[in-house]
Amino acid sequence: MKKIILLFIGLATLLFVGCKKQESKEAVEEKETIMETIESPVRHEPKEKVAYQMVNTKEWLAKNKTNEAYLKLVYAANRTDAANLKKMDSIIVPKDGSGDIEFYMPFPLEVKALQDINKIILFSYPTQTFVAYDKGRLVYTGPTNMGREKDPTPTGLFFTNWKAEETTSTFNDEWILKWNFNIENKLGVGFHQYTLPGYPASHSCLRLQEQDARYLYDWADEWVLEDNETVKVKGTPVIVFGNYDFKAPKPWLKLVDDAEALDISEEEVARVVKPFKDSIMSEQKKRAAL
Repeated sequence: MKKIILLFIGLATLLFVGCKKQESKEAVEEKETIMETIESPVRHEPKEKVAYQMVNTKEWLAKNKTNEAYLKLVYAANRTDAANLKKMDSIIVPKDGSGDIEFYMPFPLEVKALQDINKIILFSYPTQTFVAYDKGRLVYTGPTNMGREKDPTPTGLFFTNWKAEETTSTFNDEWILKWNFNIENKLGVGFHQYTLPGYPASHSCLRLQEQDARYLYDWADEWVLEDNETVKVKGTPVIVFGNYDFKAPKPWLKLVDDAEALDISEEEVARVVKPFKDSIMSEQKKRAAL
């Protein structure tokens, strides 16, 4: 009888341990699912295929002035902000304004060639837009107004350096720059909030809407200094690419006839990043070690 009881206890213990291991595995799987959901937010396709039309600004605003989501898309489509949109006689608007902004901007949602890059920001001169990728997945995008013809924004690879919630422009001490993130210290180039007239108008900096500047300000990494003269670890990589035709009409006006006219393919993004990939990975390795 004693042997039977001991055997029963042994079997019960094995069952208990087995259940405990099973619960642990399920708990881990549930946690992984939750993390995947957090890291991969659900994206909603537009209700209809993306299409645009030209409209009278005053008439459109009168009908849609309280539709914040739609207004945000229209500001982005016209590469402008609320104050400057009102000054325009006519604007382009998506026929369906219910989708998420990434479906109205030109960058692809995913770039496999960037999967091993933790963070990267790209600015497209021809389309006047920017994008932030996290391990190859688009996490944020929007419009920009870059350097005017006289003071073009330099192109190539940069890294985010220092940042300031508010600073004064080196060109004019009356210009207050909010959420400024420097990317070229000697030239004083950076991205920040400032008025967006709807075309390249800056003195080489990359202008953003305030909510976009604030997002990149919080999301990108600052450099790490060894001392006042030496950079120990660079910040988040930033690539500015392409050329803007200052003599031609605004490129986004083409979207009325062809909604895909400005689309940037996954292959193009990979091609733009490829020459700088080794430098980016080298700096990323340094940051990981730090």
